[in-house]
Amino acid sequence: MTDLSPAAQAVLDGFRAVPTLMDGPSIAGALRAAADIVAPLGYEDVWTDGRILQYEKHDPVREKLLTIADELEAL
Repeated sequence: MTDLSPAAQAVLDGFRAVPTLMDGPSIAGALRAAADIVAPLGYEDVWTDGRILQYEKHDPVREKLLTIADELEAL
């Protein structure tokens, strides 16, 4: 088994505390949904050279949740 980060392991351990729910990809889906709710993907407009460019905002909370989801999905 792959070594997980402490955060991903804690989520997996918590999920496995319920004997009938032991599916890493299911947890990953739940975390992705939570990321969309808690830290939705956003954009910011940047004015440059007489025009507006739109950039994706980087939310550290969203990035951490999605990183854990990626690990669990790979199980």
